[in-house]
Amino acid sequence: MASQKGMPSSALRVLEEALGVGSTAAGDTAEAVAAEGAYYLEQVTITEASEDDYEYEEIPDDNYSIPEGEEDLAKAIQMVQEQATDTQILEQKTVLSSKHAVPETIEDFLCNFLIKMGMTRTLDCFQSEWYELIQKGVTELRGGGHVPDVYTQNMLLENENKILKKELKHYKQAADKAREDLLKTQKERDFHRMHHKRTVQEKDKLINDLKGLKLHYASYEPTIRVLYEKHHALLKQKMLTSLERDRAVGQISGLQETLKRMEIGHSFHAPEIRVVPNCEKENAPEGPTQKGLREAREQSKCKTKMKVNTKDSVFPSDVQPNPNLCLCKENICPAKFDYKLNNIFRLHELPVSCIITHPRKDILISCGEDRVWKVVGLPKGNVLLTGLGHTDWLSDCCFHPSGNKLATSSGDTTVKLWDLSKGNCILTFEGHTHAVWSCTWHSCGDFVASSSLDTTSKIWDVNSERCRCTLYGHTDSVNSIEFFPGSNILLTGSADKSLSAWDARTGKCEQSLYGHMHSINDATFSPGGHMIASCDACGVTKLWDFRKLLPIVSIDVGPSPGNEVNFDSSGQVLAQASGNGVIHLLDLKSGQIHKLMGHESEAHTVVFSHDGETLFSGDSDGTIRTWS
Repeated sequence: MASQKGMPSSALRVLEEALGVGSTAAGDTAEAVAAEGAYYLEQVTITEASEDDYEYEEIPDDNYSIPEGEEDLAKAIQMVQEQATDTQILEQKTVLSSKHAVPETIEDFLCNFLIKMGMTRTLDCFQSEWYELIQKGVTELRGGGHVPDVYTQNMLLENENKILKKELKHYKQAADKAREDLLKTQKERDFHRMHHKRTVQEKDKLINDLKGLKLHYASYEPTIRVLYEKHHALLKQKMLTSLERDRAVGQISGLQETLKRMEIGHSFHAPEIRVVPNCEKENAPEGPTQKGLREAREQSKCKTKMKVNTKDSVFPSDVQPNPNLCLCKENICPAKFDYKLNNIFRLHELPVSCIITHPRKDILISCGEDRVWKVVGLPKGNVLLTGLGHTDWLSDCCFHPSGNKLATSSGDTTVKLWDLSKGNCILTFEGHTHAVWSCTWHSCGDFVASSSLDTTSKIWDVNSERCRCTLYGHTDSVNSIEFFPGSNILLTGSADKSLSAWDARTGKCEQSLYGHMHSINDATFSPGGHMIASCDACGVTKLWDFRKLLPIVSIDVGPSPGNEVNFDSSGQVLAQASGNGVIHLLDLKSGQIHKLMGHESEAHTVVFSHDGETLFSGDSDGTIRTWS
């Protein structure tokens, strides 16, 4: 019996342990719940009560009947153990590791709570009663227990909640600011988009206006062409009228001179006055009255001697061979561009205006604004001869085809011819009313042409010592003039931005070339004669096809003015003297531009030697530089 009674008691103990009724299971469950942060009781005091006052409730046997036999009891114990095992497994999965934090005691928690809420009187009462209990020994100081973790976690969560609220507020402010910036950016985008559309519309409108202006301008070109032809015809009529006026003035002056001589008592035979028809006025020879007038003027000034019984020279009717073609054939060697500054000759006190080389000898002639010209021997640079006679600055000079004579032009409105063997002036041409810029010899050696600031050019007869023809047509200063090699064609370049080709026999303009946008300072023929080079006051150099009378290419090396251009003897290289002191060399085959740096101031003139090995340039400081 004892054994039978003992077996149910042990089974009940096991059942109690499995169900968590025992003290150990209860303690473990309490720790698990505390780890989870749930409410729990640290200590429970149960007072004993009398059994008489307690009323027991009867439990019917039907619901809690235990089956008889050992097999049913073993199955129940096994089932309880399996449930306990499942509970432990679930607790291991759900229980989190507790935080290593020191729990706060209950009295400290209460004190902190009262201080936080501002309940000072309640705090004083609580402290006085609490410490009285501790002194009496009723309550131990360390036995009061600790505040459960749930309170600490609530406080931490509250603090974290406050921090999160602050951050949320900050993020809201940042979002509001970003929203405002986005709205502002969208407004700016819309504004710029509208501005872009308006700009595109204005551009399209300007393009349409430009097309309309081009069409309008094209409609005016025929009218401009007709007006230019009318203008050219009026200039010719004006020129003819001026010639008639000059002849009438000459006849009147001759008659007045005849009357004066008759009054004085000198015997004088009145010459015949021949009236030339209008169709022959331009090419008619000088009349006796004009001859007498010229004699009186030359005798009064005592500058030149009248030649007796002279006849006008005749222009060659056949085209003569170009003497420069031989030089072009001889210089077949490749063009030279690697010039180096070799020597500097100081020859003038004022700027050098012109340099030319002798056609056959190793000498050159330089003209300066100090009113003198000098013959310089090469390569030493010694002065062989000095010419004095002009009363103002010299602008240009040119050799006679034979090389024995020299023609010079000056700001004193005259053109002088010099004998290089003696160095004296043999003839002076007067007739321009302003400074003479340039002069050139005809290939036959009987004519000299000059261009002037008075917008005219003149052809002088060396034998009859008079002006054979005056060229009218330019509307501004004529800055350069040159005979086409071996022909009667003259080329002039003017400040009216045009080039003109003239027939020296008739004095008529055969063709004009337009293309420069600024005043033309110089123009010259290539040695072969098929090309023209010109430069203007803005540094633009143009090449023209003389056979087709069309522009070939335009080279802009500005903005400094181009003062002079010259070809080498082979016609492959073109040199330009620039106002900034740079000598530009243009390779006509490749189109490359080479620069020679060495002038300290403005370069006025540039010329090649006949073999192309040496280059000479004149400076505004009165020096000549040699490059080889």
